[in-house]
This record gives sequence, C-alpha cells and structure tokens, in this order.
Amino acid sequence: MRTDEYEPAIALSKAGYARDLEELADHLPAAAAQKAHDDFEAVLPQGLDTPLHSLYVVEADGVLVGRLWLAERDLGGRHILYIYEIAIHPEHQGRGYGRGAMLWTEEEARRRGIGRIELNVFGRNDAARNLYRSLGYVENSVQMAKRLTEATQTRSRSP
Repeated sequence: MRTDEYEPAIALSKAGYARDLEELADHLPAAAAQKAHDDFEAVLPQGLDTPLHSLYVVEADGVLVGRLWLAERDLGGRHILYIYEIAIHPEHQGRGYGRGAMLWTEEEARRRGIGRIELNVFGRNDAARNLYRSLGYVENSVQMAKRLTEATQTRSRSP
C-alpha cells in the first residue's frame, strides 16, 4: 500500500470494523465507533510504518478490489502471520479475489519462513467463515452471547 492509499483505506477499514462490531458483535453504535478508533490507534500507532505490519491493496487487472492487512506476531508460543483484515469491496465479491488474497497470504507466510497463519472472524460472518474453512482453517474458539433485552443503554451500576 502506498502512502497516499493509506488514509482512505484505513477510513474504510475503521468504518467496516465499527459496522461489524454493531451488526455481528452486538455493540452499541457509539461503543463500536470508539472501539474501532481505539483498536486502530493501539495496533497501528505508526500507521503504515508500524513495525511488523504490512498493508496491501488487492488489485485485479489494475482495478482496486480490496485490502489486506498482515502482521507478524508472537501468539501462543508461536511466531505467526496474523490477518487483521481481508476486505473485498462489495461490488467485487464472489469473483475469487478473497480466495486469491488468502492463497497469496499463504505464499507470503512461507516466503517469510512462517509456518502458521491466524485470524479472527465474527461468528455471524458466514461467507468469510466458509471461505476460511474451504482453505483448511479450523476454529480454535467460539464466543457466544444471548440478548435478553432490547435495551440500547448501558446498565447503570447499583450500590
């Protein structure tokens, strides 16, 4: 990703993450926006120059079709390549670009001498989960919740 592509890409990434937090993780809108902002600030403190992070544009025939964000991390005693984001723009979905980006990521991990790739996906993102499963990814944990009320306000604390 070039420097001039970074700000527009990150704006789309933050907005998409906040939307996913609302729609797929049941966060309230203000909390989702704040978490998206805070998470990006924490994970990419130096923007495009953040060490061990690599941000890419996904192109097809010279047309921008999406984004890919990878980082080398140490998790669970292993050095891994972590996929923070793979996003194919809606008008380009269903054409194999996401699969292609995932396969490219596998080659990139091998090139870097990394033997494991990990990612996080929201439980209700069936299209992404099905893609990852078809590529041999397995679920390591599942977080579940049940909404008991339709309240949209935070709970006040009782003494």
